Amino acid sequence: MRVLLAPDSFGGSLTAAEAATAMAEGWARAEPEDTAILLPLADGGTGFVEVLHTARGGTRHAVEVTGPLGTPTRATWLELDGTAYLESASACGLHLVDERTPRTAASATSRGVGELLAAAAGHEPQAIVVGLGGSACTDGGAGMLAALGAVARDADGDALPDGGGALARAARLDGLADVRARFEGVDLVVAADVDHVLTGREGAAAVFGPQKGADEQTVAALDAALTTWAAVLGDGLADLAGAGAAGGLGVALAALGARRVAGGELVREVAGLDEALARADLVVTGEGRLDAQSLHGKLVSVVAARAREQGVPCIALAGQVDMSTGEALEAGLEGVYSVAADAGSVEAALAEPAARLADLAEGVAKRWGARPPG
Repeated sequence: MRVLLAPDSFGGSLTAAEAATAMAEGWARAEPEDTAILLPLADGGTGFVEVLHTARGGTRHAVEVTGPLGTPTRATWLELDGTAYLESASACGLHLVDERTPRTAASATSRGVGELLAAAAGHEPQAIVVGLGGSACTDGGAGMLAALGAVARDADGDALPDGGGALARAARLDGLADVRARFEGVDLVVAADVDHVLTGREGAAAVFGPQKGADEQTVAALDAALTTWAAVLGDGLADLAGAGAAGGLGVALAALGARRVAGGELVREVAGLDEALARADLVVTGEGRLDAQSLHGKLVSVVAARAREQGVPCIALAGQVDMSTGEALEAGLEGVYSVAADAGSVEAALAEPAARLADLAEGVAKRWGARPPG
């Protein structure tokens, strides 16, 4: 049997490539006669550039940029066939924040994304694709815009400091037209892993703030600040699907004229998922946490949908599973399996993530492996 292993990254514990390798090792222990096809994927978040480079090659460029808390970090972008692919998480990712607190949630910045974008634009690509997801910031992309020359100011005309909390004082944005002019003639694309709007119950602060360290009070403050920021940006941008992606980077890129595509669908095309599915008898996907958010355009839902269209059974292995059997079946997943449940606890799963994922894959292979094609 031919088994396509097409996972996303597992949060900060495993890259997509590491997850696929662990799955393959475990599967082979149970069903050595099965053929494993490894196709690590991404949906715009962490691992976006690595996945595309593995699948298609190209030239990776490393740039020193401002990290989410102001400390310099190395970020990468990929030059491929006239297009620059950027991974926002490499500049402002949650993995770059060791201790997540309400203070870091309010002060984290996307400035490094703007610096990375400027570096890529300097190579004069025909198109720039910015992968969104896995960010530590909730600053509505204000930091990114500031790095490019569009500066948010308060009522006194003073430039706002970095961080989403400061946007509560936003009164105007200077220089946006000049920044937009820099990207004239460039196809600017947002590859977003979620379709959330900027503010409200389904907005950036409410949905993703807690995982970035925000407590209830900080979530409310950030949502109010983003509401103020939305009024400064105008044009109804805050209500666009994906405006709240990556802490609101989606809305700032929309202000620059970017068009949005589903990150998972873009990677599907570039990495050749459909062609790989055509050669598979079973597909195994996965991510760090499988829950309702996974169904909002994230990689697992894309893989499951394409597999169902091609009549290939699809199952998912995840670090943690918070999804009913009915939800899984509706999404196209015929089985969902948790590393944490298999290992006995989240702590045990995280202590040796690759080994525990391999163990889970071995057990799952005993149920699903060695089935005849068709």
